[in-house]
Amino acid sequence: MHIVASLRQALVEPAVGADLKPLVGDIDCLQIPVPDLENGLAFYRDALGQPLLWRTRTAAGLQLADSRAELVVQTERSELEANLSVASADSAAQRFVEAGGAVLVPPFEIAIGRCAVVQDPWGNRLVLLDHRKGRLVANADGSVMGTSAGDSSSVGAWAGSRRGRATGNVPERVRR
Repeated sequence: MHIVASLRQALVEPAVGADLKPLVGDIDCLQIPVPDLENGLAFYRDALGQPLLWRTRTAAGLQLADSRAELVVQTERSELEANLSVASADSAAQRFVEAGGAVLVPPFEIAIGRCAVVQDPWGNRLVLLDHRKGRLVANADGSVMGTSAGDSSSVGAWAGSRRGRATGNVPERVRR
């Protein structure tokens, strides 16, 4: 009898969070720190076969075989970083805090949209970003030319950046 009552309750009452739309839409990229970009490319592109999608002075995006997410080898920070795609970085940061997380770096502009750095209750640091301005567009040699929703006039503002997240726009506390 108890099993029937529990089953009936589960079918009639919505599960906690059942009415919530998922916050994270996709994995944008996994950023891997390397001490030297050319050596990182020699390993991940040349030895492991990950095709080059784009590159800047300090980072390069590499294609994954079965995913839209990218491997980004970069020389700007020394820790592994997970970048998660959200519909709105501003709304996602607010919802993250309401759920019990913390905002380490409030939302800020990047070449492809907006970005925020958050921390979950267990100390995991995550980057939430949206693509409201599009995705990076590269020429045949992988050099970034602009964004898919913009023009190349914005390139100067973030040349030398990682996936359009300009080093100059990222607060120092993010660039450890």
